[in-house]
Amino acid sequence: MTIQNGVDYNSLDEKPVYLCFMIAAPQDGGSIHLQALAKLSTLLMNEEFRNELMNAKSAEQFIEIINQEEAKKDAQEKNVLTAKEIEDCEGIIIAADKNVEMARFDGKPVLSVSVTQGIQKPEELIRKVIDHQVPIYHHDGSTVETVENSEGVGRSIYKHLMNGVSHMLSFVIGGGILIALAFLFDDYSIDPANFGKNTPLAAYLKTIGEQAFGLMLPVLAGYISYSIADRPGLAVGFIGGMVAKMGCTFTNPAGGDVNAGFLGALLAGFVGGYLVIGLKKVFSKLPQALEGIKPILLYPVIGILLVSVITTFINPFVGAINDALNGFLNGMGGTSKVLLGMIVAGMQSTDMGGPINKTASAFTMALMAEGIYGPNGAFRVAVAIPPLGLALSTFISRKKYDDAEKQLGITAAFMGLIGITEGAIPFAVKDIKHVLPAICLGSAVGAGLAMMHAIDCYVPHGGMIVVAATSKPLLYTLDMAIGVVVTAIALMFIKPNLEDKKKKAEAKAVETK
Repeated sequence: MTIQNGVDYNSLDEKPVYLCFMIAAPQDGGSIHLQALAKLSTLLMNEEFRNELMNAKSAEQFIEIINQEEAKKDAQEKNVLTAKEIEDCEGIIIAADKNVEMARFDGKPVLSVSVTQGIQKPEELIRKVIDHQVPIYHHDGSTVETVENSEGVGRSIYKHLMNGVSHMLSFVIGGGILIALAFLFDDYSIDPANFGKNTPLAAYLKTIGEQAFGLMLPVLAGYISYSIADRPGLAVGFIGGMVAKMGCTFTNPAGGDVNAGFLGALLAGFVGGYLVIGLKKVFSKLPQALEGIKPILLYPVIGILLVSVITTFINPFVGAINDALNGFLNGMGGTSKVLLGMIVAGMQSTDMGGPINKTASAFTMALMAEGIYGPNGAFRVAVAIPPLGLALSTFISRKKYDDAEKQLGITAAFMGLIGITEGAIPFAVKDIKHVLPAICLGSAVGAGLAMMHAIDCYVPHGGMIVVAATSKPLLYTLDMAIGVVVTAIALMFIKPNLEDKKKKAEAKAVETK
């Protein structure tokens, strides 16, 4: 209903209430009311929608406005399971390495596994659901929740970390590209010491880019904490990340004494998340009447205070570790740097987007937070080599691929140019013993050359689309091209022709018979 003049409802913002809703749900409806409330809350974030409701002339028009907005929202959200689809299914299998919305699955058998398990064991997982070996899921009212499984602590930590990293990427990429553009549009001859801020346009771009880039650590910590403790953890983790970024100590609360950096923010995120989990358990004993003040008062105030104290305490120790690591990397000779680049490249090519790849990526981004961009440059050169190398191989070694693989080569080329390693996965799945060594070799060569040439990349992405965000665009392109050629040549020698494979298979079949 609409209340034209508003009514005092003792709201937290002390403003009158103009819209009231009644949600009716069956007694055995599980979390249906929560699902309805969550969807309604999302719709009401649209100010235009709220105004339309308040101007409705009848109950019928009021309901029609809601139906139209809901239909519009559903049309925008592609590939989202409908309530009917969930109701009709026998069970739910969630193959994800980050948290997902769980309220909609209340009352259904739910099996949560990693992406790797979903790819490798689909039949086994489906069989578990069919054989009723999966427990019924009961939602506790949280907006986001993780169903833990047998993979335990390791997977849980990885999932929380990846949630932080995935949200952080937009800030790093956006900020890094703006910084790169600042150098592109600046005039080095005006003041070499102030390069990047000599002209008004460059100064503006670099300032905005630095601010966006500077948010990477608080966002990392905030969304790690959010992944662990849901919404109450966001502010707590964010402030913990800020305290780590500032390098606050008890002797200098304003910061600047230590360099806690990426590692400090990462720890702050986990500390903040589990602090809030602990606070939830402690405050669960409070009277029901105080339930409303927990998320808006108790969790943020006490959580922020505690995470700040703990982060301030550990900052000096983390700073010492970071300083030692930075000193080690800066003191590395040419051969050692090349070797580091080759190791990073090997890690990214081993599982092409999997946990090992993401571990290497997180390592390079941690160094970026410390102002060390060389390993990231090597990693981003290597990212594009597997799909581009395979694309080139399908062109120059056509007898080794069938028609479908030749078409995949075109797709792989496009994906490589925009820095998506996963374009190589179909080839690796089909012939891993020949493809994997070739792409690892090519990636290692390209990354090693990038380290030798001291190529910095200022954004956490690869391929040719970020060439302007590198310190040496021509060498970046050249090193990538060399790695691509090495991969293609390696495949030329080690990958058998289709005809030879066919003859070998036929001979083996005859022998077996």
